[in-house]
Amino acid sequence: MFIKGWTHKFGDNINTDDIIAAKYLDSQNLEFLGSKCMENIDPDFSRRVRKGNIIVAGENFGCGSSREHAPWAIRGCGVSLVIAKSFARIFFRNSINIGLPIVELPQVEKIGNHTLLEVDLLKGLIKDTKEETIYRTKAFTPFLKEIIESGGLINWVKKR
Repeated sequence: MFIKGWTHKFGDNINTDDIIAAKYLDSQNLEFLGSKCMENIDPDFSRRVRKGNIIVAGENFGCGSSREHAPWAIRGCGVSLVIAKSFARIFFRNSINIGLPIVELPQVEKIGNHTLLEVDLLKGLIKDTKEETIYRTKAFTPFLKEIIESGGLINWVKKR
């Protein structure tokens, strides 16, 4: 579970309406939702983001309503990982449930925008390739790894 990607930086309290506007909640098409991801706060985000990129954000990422559409939109635009200082609990759970890896890191303010990161989820290591800095975070457990690799909780259950 190794991820290498360029960062897109956001601040604190990015809510689910910022991630995907309520007017799009009638869709469950990941590609469509991805094309609208973050449009309320960064209208060009979905055009700039590339498959494998990483979102880095501050505290309380994913606060607000408990919609699964928010992590779906993030996955739909190609983001492979979200790193934040902290997550709203329901967003954290929804992300795992749909197979979107997320990591909490207290030092997110040290990571810049458009920075290439190498992340080893099993070891809990995040390397900033520009600064040659390594950050430690909580490693994924074998159970969490299985859920993410299965594409989410429902797929994990179906495989059993």
